[in-house]
Formats: sequence, C-alpha cells, structure tokens
Amino acid sequence: MSNIPLLTVITFLPLVGVAMLLLLVRGEKSDSNSAKQIALLTSVATFLISLALWTGFDTTTADFQFVEKAEWLPGVGVNYHMGIDGISMLFVLLSTLLTPICILSAWDAIKVRVKEYMISFLILETMMIGMFCALDMMLFYVFFEGVLIPMFIIIGVWGGKNRIYAAFKLFLYTLLGSVLMLVAMMAMYWDAGSFDIPTLMAHNFPAHMQTWIWLAFFASFAVKVPMWPVHTWLPDAHVQAPTAGSVILAGVLLKMGGYGFLRFSIPMMPIASADFTPLIYTLSIIAIIYTSLVALVQEDMKKLIAYSSIAHMGFVTIGAFTGNIQGIEGSIFTMLSHGVVSAALFLIVGVIYDRIHTRDIAAYGGLVDRMPKYALIFMLFMMASVGLPGTSGFVGEILVLVGIFQVNQWVAALAATGAILGAAYSLYLYRRVIFGTLTKESLKSILDMNRREVLVFAPLIVLTLFAGVYPQPFLDVMHASVENLVNNYQAALTASDAVNVAAQ
Repeated sequence: MSNIPLLTVITFLPLVGVAMLLLLVRGEKSDSNSAKQIALLTSVATFLISLALWTGFDTTTADFQFVEKAEWLPGVGVNYHMGIDGISMLFVLLSTLLTPICILSAWDAIKVRVKEYMISFLILETMMIGMFCALDMMLFYVFFEGVLIPMFIIIGVWGGKNRIYAAFKLFLYTLLGSVLMLVAMMAMYWDAGSFDIPTLMAHNFPAHMQTWIWLAFFASFAVKVPMWPVHTWLPDAHVQAPTAGSVILAGVLLKMGGYGFLRFSIPMMPIASADFTPLIYTLSIIAIIYTSLVALVQEDMKKLIAYSSIAHMGFVTIGAFTGNIQGIEGSIFTMLSHGVVSAALFLIVGVIYDRIHTRDIAAYGGLVDRMPKYALIFMLFMMASVGLPGTSGFVGEILVLVGIFQVNQWVAALAATGAILGAAYSLYLYRRVIFGTLTKESLKSILDMNRREVLVFAPLIVLTLFAGVYPQPFLDVMHASVENLVNNYQAALTASDAVNVAAQ
C-alpha cells in the first residue's frame, strides 16, 4: 500500500465520476437514472477505498501518514503535498461516508438537471477530501475555497424560492474572511520562507505577528463554524438548500472552521491562541445559550435544526481552546458526532418534506400513527442530539465539559446549560411532529419510510450507537496527534512565559 498514492486516488476519484457523467450522460430525463447510478457508484467506491486509511493507520504516532509530495509551482514554493494525521483522518472518512448518503437521499427528490446536480456533489467531495489532506498552505486554500463553488451552485440552482439570496449571503460572508486569511498566509510565507504546513507548525512566529495572523484566520474560520455573531448566513442557507445540500453543509462544511483552528490557529499561533481564549469562550457561550433560545421559537423545522447546529458548534470551539487532551478530543468527537447526527436530522426533515412539501412544524402532529419506523428513527437521532448516554452525542459533550471544567468552572457551568436548552427545543419539536392526535387530512394518507430511505439511515444509526457505546477506536485514532498538539502548545506557552520573565 505504501507504493499507492492513496490520498490522491481518494481525493480525485470523484472527478473520474464527473468525467463519466460528462461523456456518457446526454439526455435530461431519459438518462437521469444513469447519472444517479454513476454518481452513487463513484462515491461508494471512494468510501470503500478510504476505509484503507483506517486499516493502515498507525495510532501510535503523531506524524503525518500516507504522505505524498511533488513540485507544483516551484517558482513560488508551492508543492502538491498531501498527508493525514489522527485529527484529519476521521474527517476524510466522514466526507466519503456522507457523500453517497446524500446522493442516495436525492434519488427521487431531484427531478431537473440531475446530471449537473450529481456533478456538483462529486466536485464538492473532491474539494472536501483535498482540504483535509492538504499539507501545503496554498493547496489547502485552493480546496478550502473550492468547496464554496459547488455549494453555491447546489443552493442557487436546486434550493427554495429565496435560494439566490441565501447562496450569495453564503458566498459573501465566506469571501471576506477568506481574503484576510490569504493575506495572513502570505505574511507567514515571508517570515518562514515556506508554505509547508508541517514546517509552519514548527516555526516560531513572533508574538506580535501571531496576534494579527490569528485574527485574520479567525475571520475565516469563525464564519465557517459559524460562531456568533457571524452565524446569520447558516439558517438561510439551510432553509433554502435542498435536503442533501443541508446534509453536507451541516455534516462536513461546518467542520472546516473547527478543523482550521486545530490545524492552523492553535499549533502555529499558540501565544495568540492563549491570549484570545477568553474571546472564544465568550462568543461560544453566547452561541450556545442565545441560539438555543432562538431555536425554541422557530416554526420551521430546518431553521430549528440549523440554530441547534450553531449551539453544538459552540461546544466544539470551547473544547478546541481548552489546551488539554480531554477538551480537544471532545471537540473533535463532537464534530464527528454532529456530522452524523445533524446529517440524519436534516434527512429526517427531508423525508416528510418530500411527502407533504412543507417544513412548518404546525402542519404536522400524530405522525406516530402513520409512520412508526419514522418516529423511531427520529427519536434516536433526537436523543443523540440532546446527548443521551449511549449515543455519540454524549461522549463528545462530556469530554468537552470535563476539559473545560479543569480550566474554567464558570464556562463549564454556562456551557452545561446548553444541554438543558437542547433537550427543551428537541423534545418540543418531537412532541409537536410525532405525538398528539392525527387530525390533519393531508397526513391521513401519508406513507411510512420505504426501503431506500431506511437504507440511507442505516449507516448513520450504526455509527451513532457504536460511537456512543464504544468510542475507544475513534479516540485511539486521534489521541497521539492531540497529545502532540497539547504538548507543543503548552511548551510554547512555557517558553513565552520564560522570555517575559527574563525580560523583566
């Protein structure tokens, strides 16, 4: 396996599917099934090959593995450099898992421009995988920004009636932060003489320079998370996006900001990260409490789940900046769990939207009488979102709370209120949609989930329960890399304190 460029194969295999779609699928309606089949087979093949990363991964080392390197733009020092560690590997697998699920979920929902829709998703998969594998800063930036293009198209073409507004809002929010990040990357290159991410992680940037670079990266990553108050694009994007668009947006794209903090901000700018930790805590607590309260008053199911996502990502940012192993592992685990659970919740909304064509909570009630399988699956993922023990949601949140409790007990107490508010809005949604008397005429003939829909949820159910009952395999993968990150972070802070004491 060492002779196979595995990361390159996984990253660019979806583009082979794109080429096949362009060459083999010509008609609009007659060949739509062919387009779906090619896209599904390509994405499933990508996922199956990506499992080789897990089987061949060495959990005892923090070094980057499956490394590939070649000259790309030698005149400016930009290389094609790919590799993964315990932090990025699980996000690659999350991306390759959710893509075929998205394609399968859209099998009957997308009826126009099917080929173009499938092409957009396969391009999006390449960009997501490449972003998590890139070990050159400019290569990372290409993939990081490349994600925006197919997502913009998916929302703008196949979204709801206000899709253009939502697509441009997403684009403009992201663009502003990304421009600042690009400027910061150039400054880092001028100081370190390299775009190589491992080299930059080992480089000691001056403290005053770290502050400005950290703020520039924060401008980009905070929008991607999203953190309060730059979160307002997310509810609009979710409401207007097609179901599969919401799934991949919540499942993977929201993790780009958290991953960026762990890959760039904390290891490369440790002094600035420590200085700005109170800011992160403050914005995260506001996000957890404020967006949970906003979720309580929503009448649109997608908006409620979108605001709940912002609250959950508040736990992610708190955990990432605890500076200890439990907090950071909890942050990563919460991102992975949220990627699965939130994806499932948006799929759950899509199931009944495809039947009744409304997301208004008031339009439902008593569905348990007609859709018992749906009610059971809905309950499982609602409990996982709340953080019920035995589900993946519990493991991530408890690790974050343990980590932050060692650092700041007030922040831990305030963050814990998110679990209470989460139970409030989740049970509120479930009660109004599932329980009660089925009185609405439009619901009396509604059909329960079919085989394809159950198949879509099956891997998500297995993952949610397995990770909740036995999380150790996932924690083993990330532990060495997280431990190395924490040790380097603490060593940098200790060295900085020693310099400051000597200067006095």
